[in-house]
Amino acid sequence: MQSHAHGPLTALVADVTRLFGTRLEAVVAYGRDRRGGQHSLVLVSSLTVDDLQALALAAAGWRDAGIATPLVLPRDEFARSLDAFPLEYGEIIQTHTVLVGTDPFEGMQVALEDIRRAVEVRLSSHLVHLRENFIEGGGRLKAVEALVRAAAPEFASLLRRVAQLDAQSPADDRALAAWAHARLGLDVRTLGDILALASDDAAPVEGVRLYPEYLAVATRLRQLVDQWSVAP
Repeated sequence: MQSHAHGPLTALVADVTRLFGTRLEAVVAYGRDRRGGQHSLVLVSSLTVDDLQALALAAAGWRDAGIATPLVLPRDEFARSLDAFPLEYGEIIQTHTVLVGTDPFEGMQVALEDIRRAVEVRLSSHLVHLRENFIEGGGRLKAVEALVRAAAPEFASLLRRVAQLDAQSPADDRALAAWAHARLGLDVRTLGDILALASDDAAPVEGVRLYPEYLAVATRLRQLVDQWSVAP
């Protein structure tokens, strides 16, 4: 099995290759966290408790090397779970780079209705979070500021998923805000501020000022997704 691993994930690839041998089907890198770290998915033909114990022993070395714990799954389980985790697994399919093996997602696609339903659920949860944490923080300025800054990345991710429902892939935050304003009627200034915070938590945006508009935009977006009709 050919490996194209490089950079910080090289050690992880070497470990899982040694541990699984011929049962290793593919290793892919995907996405990045806000600190620039990359995630990985390991697909295998079978996964036992002994495998988990071996992976647990290797995990300390990964942590020392700054490598995040990989998602390890039987390949057929991943394929059968697309409807259960359409956003999470869809993100992997969209952003992955193959490190070991051939592309495991060739011809694999997440259903748009599954994405719509998951976005609606996550937006509903997002609204609960925005309201509940405001109350829990007693409306204090620092608490509201922290709430808005912490919540922005999730909203940005969900807004990009709504664009996907519209068969759009905006190139950057400015284009995403412009699309949401033109297509959904959402306030472009509020969107710009939320997206700025999502990409840079030190952006000079006042979260306290933004909160009421943020809440209004998130509420409207959830309503729109609830009414969204996905073409068959």
